[in-house]
Amino acid sequence: MPRFAANLSMMYTELPFLDRFEAAARDGFTAVEYLFPYAWTPQELASRLNAHGLKQVLFNAPPGGTDRASIDKAWEAGTRGIASTPGREAEFRDSFLLALDYAQVLQCPRVHVMAGLVPEALRLPQAEPVTLATHAAYASTPGALRDTYLSNLRWAAEQAAKVGRDVLIEPINARDIPHFFLNRQDQAHAIVLESGCANLKVQMDLYHCQIVEGDVASKIRAYLPTGRVGHFQIAGVPQRHEPDLGELHHPYLFDVIDEVSAQCGWDGWIGCEYRPKAGGQPGGTSAGLGWFRAMNR
Repeated sequence: MPRFAANLSMMYTELPFLDRFEAAARDGFTAVEYLFPYAWTPQELASRLNAHGLKQVLFNAPPGGTDRASIDKAWEAGTRGIASTPGREAEFRDSFLLALDYAQVLQCPRVHVMAGLVPEALRLPQAEPVTLATHAAYASTPGALRDTYLSNLRWAAEQAAKVGRDVLIEPINARDIPHFFLNRQDQAHAIVLESGCANLKVQMDLYHCQIVEGDVASKIRAYLPTGRVGHFQIAGVPQRHEPDLGELHHPYLFDVIDEVSAQCGWDGWIGCEYRPKAGGQPGGTSAGLGWFRAMNR
């Protein structure tokens, strides 16, 4: 059976953040993930993990900025990563080293690096689909985004390897984050292959995959055996609520993950990165966990 991690940025939002660890453990989760830990010291977060018997399995490197104030400011301003942004390499390196410091204290094996947004001058109209051909155009652009992205990822993977950590990249649909640089699974796997870094992997979010490409089960079967998938995430499509709501049949997909994992030895986690339908209401997250309780019977 797959192992599930509660995403504390989206789940239990009726509670202060530090109280969400206890709530997740009480509901039967043994691991957590979230977007950004930088508003708290790593020691504060580690104490919550230890108190409730939880593992930290994923968090994001800063989207921009290098300390709490500048990280918060970057996110609020709409920055969604700087790994592909020419001219911000020094900032990227400082921010990633901060993430590695947190990863070591939290004993977290992987860090997600957001790619960032395509600069306005290179953007397609939003109505036009984003494809691999779109991104091929960047290769001939001065200060190419793809070259910057690869260079930053290789450097980050090298630093992470020194302390036994993986770096993850995630294709994200352009409806949730317009103009995001990385949208497709094949694009992400091509980047990983070209990097040559064994600890650079793909964060396969089935919600984003369904919106951009569909054919999710076939993509799990194609990519999971490669060893390049480091983590899964799930949510119902299209509203991003619980995985038992919407157009994807997650029990079937969980069976596919189990089947392929047994064949290839994958032993990772599935992050529950969804917004509970009753989120914000007292007990709203817990009330929507019928799907999770059914998995654990």
